[in-house]
Amino acid sequence: MLSYRHQFHAGGVADVFKHVMLSRLLLALAKKDKPFFMLDTHAGNGIYDLAHPWSEKTAEWRDGIGRIWGRDDWPEGLGAYRAAIQAINPEGGLRRYPGSPRIAHFLMRPQDRLALCELNKDDCKALERSLAGAQQTIIRNTDGFAAVRPFLPPKERRGLTFIDAAFDQAQEFDRVLGAVKEAHRRFATGMIVVWHPLMDPDAMREFTTNVQGLDIKKTLRLELSTRPETWTETTRGSGMIVISPPYQFDEEAPLLLDWIWRALSPEGTGGVRCDWLVPE
Repeated sequence: MLSYRHQFHAGGVADVFKHVMLSRLLLALAKKDKPFFMLDTHAGNGIYDLAHPWSEKTAEWRDGIGRIWGRDDWPEGLGAYRAAIQAINPEGGLRRYPGSPRIAHFLMRPQDRLALCELNKDDCKALERSLAGAQQTIIRNTDGFAAVRPFLPPKERRGLTFIDAAFDQAQEFDRVLGAVKEAHRRFATGMIVVWHPLMDPDAMREFTTNVQGLDIKKTLRLELSTRPETWTETTRGSGMIVISPPYQFDEEAPLLLDWIWRALSPEGTGGVRCDWLVPE
């Protein structure tokens, strides 16, 4: 299990992977003039201080965003993600890292709406401070799994449900699958994006089988790991399930994933994957 408080993991390999992909999906939604809605079920703080003792304790960000921040060969597809980080570091350098709410808020237009759910009271208060005055933004101190029903379907009929659970409790995969099923039932025209850690191979095979068992068309699997499959000391990598991704995302994502993997796995361990679990 992971530590619930994301401060320990902010800016790590999983965040780079997760937030690059999220930024690309949001930019795809913004290609049309019509407004869209995003529901973030496990929003976290919004902004993370990389000098915080919790971040320094694990130092995960040093193997993640810290490895690529000073490079000058970022692919064009990472531009919006990089700009979102720069926006909260106006003095230059890399002192703060944005969570998914800040990245979403940075990329969303005035006509778009954002709903953010966070169960931890302290993190929710921090989130409210980081987005004080934000327009078209709803913040709720609630269990994100329970938020799917009241928030979906949105009036915009376009959008994305982002399920980024903590995986600090037993049966978390079951709760995620339940939320996916409910989100698709209520908002079948929207995207559903699920982040998850890569657990032991048996657990991942079971999860894959269960995702396929939902039989939701256009279900894409992405994975990025920087450790071998036998690695058990820490999380070896993470994955994303993307339901109803934008046109040609399955061709764009592998190119970006390959660059990230090469940059964050200097020893060449681990790897990437992009394939359809359930095709159209």
